Amino acid sequence: MNPIRTPCVLCLSGHDPTGGAGLTADTEAIGALGGHALGVITANTVQDTSDVRRVAAVPPILIAAQIEALAADCRIDAIKIGLLGDAAQVDPILDCIRRLRVPVVLDPVLRAGGGAHLVRSELLLALKERLLPQVTVLTPNAAEARLLGGGEDGAALLATGLAHLLVTRGDEPGGNVVNTWYQAGRAPRDFEWPRLAQRFHGAGCTLAAAIAALLAAGKPVAEALEQAQAYTHRALSRAYPVGGGRLIPGRRAA
Repeated sequence: MNPIRTPCVLCLSGHDPTGGAGLTADTEAIGALGGHALGVITANTVQDTSDVRRVAAVPPILIAAQIEALAADCRIDAIKIGLLGDAAQVDPILDCIRRLRVPVVLDPVLRAGGGAHLVRSELLLALKERLLPQVTVLTPNAAEARLLGGGEDGAALLATGLAHLLVTRGDEPGGNVVNTWYQAGRAPRDFEWPRLAQRFHGAGCTLAAAIAALLAAGKPVAEALEQAQAYTHRALSRAYPVGGGRLIPGRRAA
């Protein structure tokens, strides 16, 4: 009897020493939702649960070699992209996307929760002009959407060729959290969630990884977006402290 195959998500993400965000967040979220994370580190960071102090990019040649080894050995069902270290990493990532032809979820990590800016202008331009047209789902928070030039209605980002845009507003003021799904030719759809009083480290990574896990399992985009948000909200409601800053989402249980 053949074992049931576990969907695999290729995660191109930074390493967060706290375990709150980055590749650790991806691995926990994807595992909780029944998938397996294949991890390629794009950047090493110096950070704690309050803010990021330094980002050191991994050489693109090493990223390309790791992707090549994984693609030759494993069936990859989706790709999740998080923090990138510099613009030169976009080339091997684009090669990977074009070769694998699987759903791609991009969490554009442009600014840390503590306020530190994490990308230079060259990388921001490469994301907008080269990577976004290849992405299935983009998951910026509202501030990141504004940095990418998306405005408040998502039209500019959809004009790049992006298929789906989910703008999250957990860090915006207001009552409940209202996240909005945009897609070309259709009216936006809002998802409303009760606002939690705490502040979190790794919420965006958790959401993007959860979406990628569900797409890898064959879920339609609408279902993946809704289920991933529900899972993320549960993880945030189970958040716990490991340091003196933001809380870490409790991701291990679905």
